[in-house]
Amino acid sequence: MAPSAIETVTHPIDQLTGDERARQLRKTAGDRPLDRFTYGPHPISGNQTDAVKQVRIPTFTNPLDERAFRKLHAAACIRWLGLNGYNNEGAGGHITVRDPIKPDHFWINPFCKSFKYMKPDDLCLVDEEGIVQPEGNMHAINPAGFAIHAAVHQARPDVIAAVHCHSLPTKAFSALGCKLEPINQDACRFYEDHAVYEDFGGIVLAHEEGRRIAKALGEKKAVILQNHGILTVGKSVDAATYLFGAMDRCIEAQLLADAAAGGRGTKTIKIDHEEAVYTRRVYTDEMEYNMFQSCFEDIVRESRGELSMLSGGERNGYDSFPRTW
Repeated sequence: MAPSAIETVTHPIDQLTGDERARQLRKTAGDRPLDRFTYGPHPISGNQTDAVKQVRIPTFTNPLDERAFRKLHAAACIRWLGLNGYNNEGAGGHITVRDPIKPDHFWINPFCKSFKYMKPDDLCLVDEEGIVQPEGNMHAINPAGFAIHAAVHQARPDVIAAVHCHSLPTKAFSALGCKLEPINQDACRFYEDHAVYEDFGGIVLAHEEGRRIAKALGEKKAVILQNHGILTVGKSVDAATYLFGAMDRCIEAQLLADAAAGGRGTKTIKIDHEEAVYTRRVYTDEMEYNMFQSCFEDIVRESRGELSMLSGGERNGYDSFPRTW
């Protein structure tokens, strides 16, 4: 069974190896932009001459195919959250993915339905006013989820998907009112690329509270909601889900490290600014999508035929590297 998008590529003369890519990134003054899609296959370490397969984010010529793709991957992502224990707050938790045909609409999981058995046809299509549309499942949605995600999608046209769930580590960490620190390589993904929303206005049922959260998020990839949890966004639903899981585990690691350091009377060692920025810049939007594809395959295999690896119509249009940011 193959991942959802694979292309066989050779190693062009102008393609950078891993070492060359590292040198280029260290010299580049600018950072990867947050307001447009950044992509590129993972650089090949050596001077590869024989063709190799690489996982790529697909492109589409038919918007209906792209809609099917986003719904399939959203359903798989919701299942992944459920299987990893994130659906432990009753009806709490939500994933949204922007519709490619109606960009001011998004797909969201139905209210009070299990994450673990989600299918594409279960997803609800909702407009920016919160009205559930007949193109999708005519089922009630989480009003708090709508208020938060609608504001984020409206404020950030570049965001394709957003993820918010309640987990034990993020609920504990959000009570501290601080940011994630670069104490390990994985945490560098979020270095200077996440924010803290310092107000807690109760369960988010009001549009104004959602707009304040979106403002706090700004152009970043994640926001810690004080006394609440975290929300992550991405240029694909796979990326947003991967970032949610990654940030949750980084927060858990920081809680453990802080407790251990406190018990020993020491402080945790932080990665230097230059190295943290360099590490963050390696993770393009496409690479964040790629990082979730093994999880996507796991979910499809475990669905016993309810989900498929391909939605139909996938194409791989990015066939050269590097590209300018």
